[in-house]
Amino acid sequence: MAAMMMHNIYKALGLSVIVAGAAATAVSAGDVSEVPLPGDRAFPESVAAASDGTLYVSSIASGGVWRIKPGSGTAEEWVKPGAFGSRVTLGVNVDEKQKIVWVCSNDMSALGVPGPSDVKGAHLLGFDLATGEGKVSTTFPGEKNFCNDTAIGADGTLYIANSASPQILTLKPGSSNLEVWLESKDFEQPADGGAGLDGIAFGADGNLYLNTFATGLFFRVDVKDGKPGKVTKLTPSRALKNPDGLRPTGGNTFVMAEGGGTVDRVTIKGDDVEIETIKELPLGPTGVMPVGDKIWVTEGQLSHLFNAKSGPPHLPFRVLSIPAK
Repeated sequence: MAAMMMHNIYKALGLSVIVAGAAATAVSAGDVSEVPLPGDRAFPESVAAASDGTLYVSSIASGGVWRIKPGSGTAEEWVKPGAFGSRVTLGVNVDEKQKIVWVCSNDMSALGVPGPSDVKGAHLLGFDLATGEGKVSTTFPGEKNFCNDTAIGADGTLYIANSASPQILTLKPGSSNLEVWLESKDFEQPADGGAGLDGIAFGADGNLYLNTFATGLFFRVDVKDGKPGKVTKLTPSRALKNPDGLRPTGGNTFVMAEGGGTVDRVTIKGDDVEIETIKELPLGPTGVMPVGDKIWVTEGQLSHLFNAKSGPPHLPFRVLSIPAK
């Protein structure tokens, strides 16, 4: 089912892709605006940052995790592809309290994207923030699973979006067992096997906000004392096209990547969602991370991975920054 889900979704990613001008080249170390990623199979999916500005980047094709130090124009291999039983990698999150970098890992071999290792299923992995060594390995329960992205609660609990089922899972601090925190038909899981829940983040109101990749929906889950309450389908100010990574920026405002080609500012106003396009990026943004007055963005180019008609990807793959305002 997870394979069917991803197949149906990425068929929809046969977007017309515009060549993004000249090849990416990192600028001076003191003012880096873009960082090239090595190889022709990088296909970056998610980006996260530590408090010192160090970036961590995943790959939905080659796997592993790159690290980009502040002011550096070079992406270095931090987690080797296949390390600690990892496959292709998606959502990345830096947990400085537990000193762990959380990474979603999935087997996508049924889609012709084998990735490294031969581990089956969906997993959430934790790597030591100081060394990159594997520390925590958790397996999704049940049969319909795809680990997509994560958010960290105030008490350190990790919340994980399952794209193959209408589920949010949790991992409590110190635990190595995932639990289904909420499963709800209100999330409107696509009946054709398309990808459901994707971007996930907490607002300043303490509630959890999520988007859905295939159907472009946006939800709020009321949270009280760590327990789920009402699920509310919110109304965006315009249609969303493959919404993906979601990160809080303060208050009930977020930044969001849309695979359709934009990076957005998202502001919650009651049950409405105001969508403001910050930047058009035709090479398919998949992840966003605000750092100071910048937003770092992964150009996933997923249409070139899952749709042969899109031709080869535009090289080099890159992570780039855009002004936050």
